[in-house]
Amino acid sequence: MVDELGTTVGYLLGETAQINILKNPEMLQRLHEIDDLPEEDKAHILYAIDGLVRDVKTQKAYSK
Repeated sequence: MVDELGTTVGYLLGETAQINILKNPEMLQRLHEIDDLPEEDKAHILYAIDGLVRDVKTQKAYSK
């Protein structure tokens, strides 16, 4: 069914944000570069990214 519709299961389930990230070559390149780093470096980078995302979400929640 997915092939007939020319889409993915994720798209049909509403997971479009994740699909769009993977279609963005710049974002995909960044993810590959992070993935190639040693585990400790990856952990530090992901910790920083998580904090930034959390801060943006908090700002959005309080700005409404």
